Amino acid sequence: QVLLVESGGGLVQPGGSLRLTCTPSGTIFKIYTMGWYRQTPNKRREFVTNIISDGTTTYADSVKGRFTFSRDNLNNTHYLQMNSLKPEDTAVYYCHSALVEAGSSATTIHWGQGTQVTVSS
Repeated sequence: QVLLVESGGGLVQPGGSLRLTCTPSGTIFKIYTMGWYRQTPNKRREFVTNIISDGTTTYADSVKGRFTFSRDNLNNTHYLQMNSLKPEDTAVYYCHSALVEAGSSATTIHWGQGTQVTVSS
């Protein structure tokens, strides 16, 4: 079974930067989408960014120009570089992927365990 393991969250001052990493474990046959969502206690989980299999990358308006999503195709690891962070970026960030595991024909949805990002002075 594929698991998504996140790292890189923490506490940062406004205007600072963090980089989140999402590393899948297990053997993957094909990835359709990879991305990041975030959630605060009083809000629903919201879309941040994703990339689909043709390379098209989409960002939420709230993070455009500040966040950059990238991937390492060699090991399927993906990254979220977050610059010019604001207090309203404070949330638990979850990586997400729609993929087909090796030996399977079904597309399954996977979520990481979440990593806390806190932007505060």
